[in-house]
Amino acid sequence: MKKVELLNLKGEKVKDINLNEEIFGITPNKNVLNDAIILSMASLRQGTHKTKTRSEVSGGGKKPWRQKGTGRARQGSIRAVQWVGGGRYGTPVPRDYSIKQNRKERQLALRSALSEKVAAKELIVIDQLEVKTPKTKEMVNILESLKIADKKVLLVVKEFDDNMIFASRNLQNVIFILADEINVLDIVGTDVMVVTEEAIQYIEEVLK
Repeated sequence: MKKVELLNLKGEKVKDINLNEEIFGITPNKNVLNDAIILSMASLRQGTHKTKTRSEVSGGGKKPWRQKGTGRARQGSIRAVQWVGGGRYGTPVPRDYSIKQNRKERQLALRSALSEKVAAKELIVIDQLEVKTPKTKEMVNILESLKIADKKVLLVVKEFDDNMIFASRNLQNVIFILADEINVLDIVGTDVMVVTEEAIQYIEEVLK
């Protein structure tokens, strides 16, 4: 079993806890992890980009001048791609950027990301996250006690309450999610992952 320290909100050690090595202690699969990151980033793209092609631009039905005898290049329509106000060629059209990854690969990627966090000592487990007032200052004090106020932090809890949300929403360096919402992109995109003991138990139960 993988041992880590369980801290309180003052940053003091409470005890040692064991983490499931099949989730937090595997050798990361770089390829699957990279695929999961690409999948997550691709899912954020709307794919609604669109420009009009020549057939979709209004006007241009009449030939601008006769074919021969003018000394100018022949033109068929003022809505051809070389004209100002004409259609566009080779430009974006709506598309779906989503990528598929099977369930086993997604879970392996998540285990790999979690194992990397533990190996890099970037996983902090706290006994609980209790925020008494909905003030940003209280959350800042908690981060300072854990010595991570200057880092990009992923906070993971089993359940939200209003005080937690209000106290953290103005902090640009804090991402606050539920244990059932953890994802590879947030894990690898933050410097430190802070998880409550209850959330750790939930994660182990889901990924075992």
